Amino acid sequence: MILDLSRTTLLLSCASIAFPALAESTALADVNEAATVTSDASSDDGDQRLPNIVVTGDVLYANQMNATRTPTPIIDVPQSLSITTADQIVRQGFDSVGDIVLYTPGVTNSQGEGHRDSVVFRGVRSTADFFVDGVRDDVEYYRGLYNLEQVEILRGPNALLFGRGGTGGILNRVAKKGVVGETFTGVRASVDTFGAFDIWADLNLATSGSSALRVNAAYESLKNHRDLYDGEQISVNPTFRAELGTATTIDLSYEYLNHERFIDRGIPTDDNGDPVRALRRITFADPQNNYATFEAHVLRGTLQHNFSDNLKANFTASWGDYDKTYANYFPVGYNPATNVVAMDGYIDNGQRQNLVMSGNLIGEFDTGEIGHTLILGAEFIDTSNNNDRLNAVFDTAVSDGRRADVEFFNATRPLAMRGGVGTLADGRTTRFGFTSLNDDTEADLTVISAYIQDEVKVADWLRLVLGARFDSFEITVLDNRTGTVRTRKDEEITPRLGLILKPQENLSLYTSYSETFLPRSGDQFADINPPNDALDPDTFSNLEAGVKWDIRPGLALTAAAFQIEQSSPQPADNNPDTLDVIDSKIRGFEAQLQGQVTPGWFLSAGYSYLDGEQQSRTGPTGRRVRELPEHMFSIWNNFQATDRLGIGIGLTAQDETFADNGNTATLPAYARVDLAVSYQLNDSLRLQVNVENLFDELYFPNAHSADELTVAPPLNARFTIVGRF
Repeated sequence: MILDLSRTTLLLSCASIAFPALAESTALADVNEAATVTSDASSDDGDQRLPNIVVTGDVLYANQMNATRTPTPIIDVPQSLSITTADQIVRQGFDSVGDIVLYTPGVTNSQGEGHRDSVVFRGVRSTADFFVDGVRDDVEYYRGLYNLEQVEILRGPNALLFGRGGTGGILNRVAKKGVVGETFTGVRASVDTFGAFDIWADLNLATSGSSALRVNAAYESLKNHRDLYDGEQISVNPTFRAELGTATTIDLSYEYLNHERFIDRGIPTDDNGDPVRALRRITFADPQNNYATFEAHVLRGTLQHNFSDNLKANFTASWGDYDKTYANYFPVGYNPATNVVAMDGYIDNGQRQNLVMSGNLIGEFDTGEIGHTLILGAEFIDTSNNNDRLNAVFDTAVSDGRRADVEFFNATRPLAMRGGVGTLADGRTTRFGFTSLNDDTEADLTVISAYIQDEVKVADWLRLVLGARFDSFEITVLDNRTGTVRTRKDEEITPRLGLILKPQENLSLYTSYSETFLPRSGDQFADINPPNDALDPDTFSNLEAGVKWDIRPGLALTAAAFQIEQSSPQPADNNPDTLDVIDSKIRGFEAQLQGQVTPGWFLSAGYSYLDGEQQSRTGPTGRRVRELPEHMFSIWNNFQATDRLGIGIGLTAQDETFADNGNTATLPAYARVDLAVSYQLNDSLRLQVNVENLFDELYFPNAHSADELTVAPPLNARFTIVGRF
């Protein structure tokens, strides 16, 4: 079914393009989504849907809790952000968070050691600034896209809504919920030229006139261009929605994840710090000892209640049990003269249980001529985190009296390592395994938070955002090797300020200031050993100015200039009893144009400029922040050539970056072209072909260190069928 474009234009006009990324989904009518649209300004809870999107007056927002937590149009949010819808995910052939990041300005990927999502937000690396429906999801793993309505990426530090972390931004996934009153089935199945295949299923059942059960599930068989690489991912997410009268809604969810994959940490660099292109087909690993396994059970529940048209509340509870192991051997050095590579390795085991409870009270009211949207919120987090790591031991290194966890092999294909036995460059046989205990810790974390924010409408042309958050962050770490127990408690107040000028309804000029902090235990809570147990958190501030312009219904331009400043206390070199505060800055500019250029042409284009210098106790070092490309550009065009035929073409490019803090290893600049062709067979089925790296560019998109550079896929294609019944 193709949507009436006149109706589409009306919808986008009413919405003030609050979510411009939805324009493609609206105009092209993805067969995976329901096509019912109703604009009803009097709806108490915004329950009329354009595929789980509601229109209430001039506000368009997902009916799930989203990252901004208040029903504020994007044009009035004083912060840079980007949204990728479920329709865009399917049409552009995305199958990972990393794919979405490639087409998002100001954000890049890091390697994540081959076993986790790792995003660089405005030059700040993170493995933990991830959320689901606004709830923290800080475990290290690869997140699937099979059950999502949209992905929201907010840039710039902002602890008020998200608490500690989020030092350069956050990524929030909005999950699909039950659709009351409808029964449908959606299917997406694909296979690519590497041999990988997957199938996603989406079943919604109307269990009564006021409730619905929805089950999203996925099976993914993993293959790519690299030797030895394989794996599979099983994901199941049943959800249940119940509407208790017109004022109360309950959403219950359970997600089961069982993932296993080969770990590939890339190739080394040469003496000049360049990728050794001649080694691009070699996988530096042991086939039996490079793997990651991940199993998770996650329960979530949300209660939403409308006390009146102007006063609403929600409460969310989430409990997750996670079990992860990753084992890997990887290169740590290379000698081009002898073609010998140094190999290191370890195995890491982690178990985590997370309990997160949060509640918000949202009120809309006037004081005289001034309007307010006030949010009062509180959050409680209890985390138990157990980790142990064992380093590799090579028996030949031990017998030689050298460092036990590093040995030297000829860089040949395949590498002479298999099942814990290898042939060294000097011809000797070595036996190796993960037998040297490196660390074994148990961490318990308790976080109590409260926050308040007021969005003040002073006049039609002037709005203010004022708020602050209090966090109490307490961690206890037991070192099982020594029996030592260390504790640390940090209490922080973080503000958020914003000023929005609206010279006309479709144009906003804003400036904002926000802060966040990161305790010394880091993203994953494993270490508060001296001196970290005595140091205050790192603090981050963001000063930003921008413009948001809805050029016309269906087409929006956003742009922002910003500065992120980090302050990091460190023991002074000449007197450890005193502190040096190291300040560093990252400055930049980003812009995005997105929406319907014409009724048959959807465009999403983004550009960012980033600049940052590493600082030491003595001042600027002259070294650039790692994985910080000076220029990034991306563009995606989707053309509806006929009622049935669609064509997409895009490009993503970035400047050269450094793979390490020492700026000794370089990731060269690259540009990649992607292509998509889709054909609507009938109202229920669409065929689609996505081609990645159309011109077969050899490039190295990210890294974990100077000798772990990712080799990007060559020219490849994915064939997909999408259905809704």
